[in-house]
Amino acid sequence: MSSVMNEGSSPAYGPAPFFSKEATYAKPGFSRWMVPPAALAVHLCIGQAYAFSVFNVPLSRVIGITESAPDDWKLTTLGWIFSLAIFFLGISAAFAGKWLERVGPRLTMFTAACCFGSGFLVSALGIYTHQIALLYLGYGVLGGIGLGLGYVSPVSTLIRWFPDRRGMATGMAIMGFGGGAMIAAPLSVALMNTFKSATSVGVAQTFVVMGIGYFVSMLIGSLAIRVPAPGWKPAGWTPPTTASKMITRNHVHIDQALKTSQFYLLWLVLFLNVTAGIGVLGQASLMIQESFKGSVTAAAAAGFVGLLSLFNMGGRFFWASSSDWIGRKNTYFVFFALGAVLYWLVPQLGASGNIALFVLAYCVIMSMYGGGFATIPAYLADMFGTAFVGGIHGRLLTAWAAAGIAGPVLVNYIREYQVAHGVTGADAYTMTLHIMAALLVVGFICNLLVARVSDRHHMSEADVSSLAGNASAAH
Repeated sequence: MSSVMNEGSSPAYGPAPFFSKEATYAKPGFSRWMVPPAALAVHLCIGQAYAFSVFNVPLSRVIGITESAPDDWKLTTLGWIFSLAIFFLGISAAFAGKWLERVGPRLTMFTAACCFGSGFLVSALGIYTHQIALLYLGYGVLGGIGLGLGYVSPVSTLIRWFPDRRGMATGMAIMGFGGGAMIAAPLSVALMNTFKSATSVGVAQTFVVMGIGYFVSMLIGSLAIRVPAPGWKPAGWTPPTTASKMITRNHVHIDQALKTSQFYLLWLVLFLNVTAGIGVLGQASLMIQESFKGSVTAAAAAGFVGLLSLFNMGGRFFWASSSDWIGRKNTYFVFFALGAVLYWLVPQLGASGNIALFVLAYCVIMSMYGGGFATIPAYLADMFGTAFVGGIHGRLLTAWAAAGIAGPVLVNYIREYQVAHGVTGADAYTMTLHIMAALLVVGFICNLLVARVSDRHHMSEADVSSLAGNASAAH
């Protein structure tokens, strides 16, 4: 199958502002395989968010250097930095969706680069002046906005370039978000070791270097991104019929999507899948140590967490690519059915002393956690079309923000309740895991209820033609 622009499929080219959407239309002969690296240049950077915890202990010793001084920040105070970043990721993704569809991916990705990079620099200033508010503003607010814009901006573009392989395309990009932490964690430690001295823990200098480096990488991605001309499709590709895999040929406006039951069902599908996964992800190290006391050391538990990260990353590509063949709805059926069984069995596997099966179960769970993120954009494109999929995806990511709070709260408070009532060790997690299994059963039902969007929500052919015509005229 040819993956280059068809001659005659592009509108006439004319002068346009560099950061305008019109300036990003690909010229004939452009290979669509140049787009995934541009998306990865952004997602590998913003994936650093998952590695932010490596800064927590050094930041709690900015004054004391070797140990925390009375005036140093407490870990509970520092914990709000990451929470704010995830909150603003969800908020910015939701509110910037319409803007993304109007201005295109280049300006959105450039804005993300500015916000994410400057977030590190403002935070570095906060460390120098020891003002926690600047870290909240820098990494939490500015960085969080950069995360949200950077997360959604390449996705809709990839879906338009790969209508024949939507899952694979989004999986490639969102895999980068899962893998960004694997680069950022050792890089952060190496930089801090380089800059630390008798008077500095090296975090401020590390933030400056990473802020500049991430800005440059994301800038390159924004400059390299291209969008297909209106009406373009891969040579020789014929869109599937609507009935085959619930893939619509029509488009739903971003505001109209919020009036459909499908949007809210898919919101719950993502929320429940992420709640279950993120809830145990933060407790994985402690959970395996308590399940196999004396057999699993802290170092081995750290390796276990690293292994989970690999499956989280790999699952994003594997499951999203698989969804191109088995369908998005069936893929989520697997997530919920298999996930519920595994969550229910994990306590028994721990009690039996079978470390190998315990680890394998968690690896599969984490692969499906990552796969849920990567599959949902293609699911949305199948249901609502591609005209506004970036904005719709952004609004759906509020489910991630909600799950980021609900998952850890469920795990921590249920465990605290269990311990307060005399339940100790790994047994304190049994009820939590069973509740997570129940949540996945609810998710299975929500996914079962997803049906094709009613024709009354579809944009008219005149409206769709008007969108394409306006783009061509402006171009």
